[in-house]
Amino acid sequence: MRILVTNDDGIHAPGLKVLEKIARELSDDVYVVAPETDQSGVSHSLSLNDPLRLREISSNHFAVKGTPTDCVIMGLKHILREKQPDLVLSGVNRGQNVAEDVTYSGTIAAAMEGTILGVKSIAMSQAYRFGSHEGIDWSCAEALGADTVRKVLAIGIEPGILVNINFPACAPTEVAGIAVSVQGQRNQALLDVDKRNDGRGNPYYWLAFARGRITPAEGTDLHALIDRKISITPLRLDLTDLPSVTRYAEALGG
Repeated sequence: MRILVTNDDGIHAPGLKVLEKIARELSDDVYVVAPETDQSGVSHSLSLNDPLRLREISSNHFAVKGTPTDCVIMGLKHILREKQPDLVLSGVNRGQNVAEDVTYSGTIAAAMEGTILGVKSIAMSQAYRFGSHEGIDWSCAEALGADTVRKVLAIGIEPGILVNINFPACAPTEVAGIAVSVQGQRNQALLDVDKRNDGRGNPYYWLAFARGRITPAEGTDLHALIDRKISITPLRLDLTDLPSVTRYAEALGG
């Protein structure tokens, strides 16, 4: 099995090393194609107005000056053009990708692009406790990642579907199992704009996220992580809401 590994945190991210280790537990035919710099939050963007710069770091390891989506395209359409991968693994992201993160995440977008291009694709993220950003414990993803991927592949991934896996912020021995989850929803009142001033008194702004208490619905990815379970959420590329299609068609006669 040939595996393409990518991420959105950049070619030097520790989570990428964890993911490569996971991939090598599954196969000895692994290629790494990742962004030159951190591309967190770029979603499914493409570099249409700038050239893509490709740098070979070592055997089977490449850095792309572009987005995670660019990396998957370069991997499938250029580097591995003659022999396509059987699987795209994206991550392991620094922090969970659940709820509305799905629409922002470059990690998930890379798996989306793999799916669009006809390759089974899985996004993987490691949750961490609030305030421990610099000291993330990767052991949960590292210890359980390969086995979780094997289980997903054994079940099968249908065309047009990608799989989003999130590992809880706990030791592997504390994991309470696997939860097949739906996408949750946070309280967006926690999102804010933090205004500051630079050394010359000019204003600048940071997007900020306040720490707040939420009670996620049972069965969601958010709830699974609180329960110390590995969250597995199949996501569809087709975003069409069929009940609304019916309702609009009835109202508009279309």
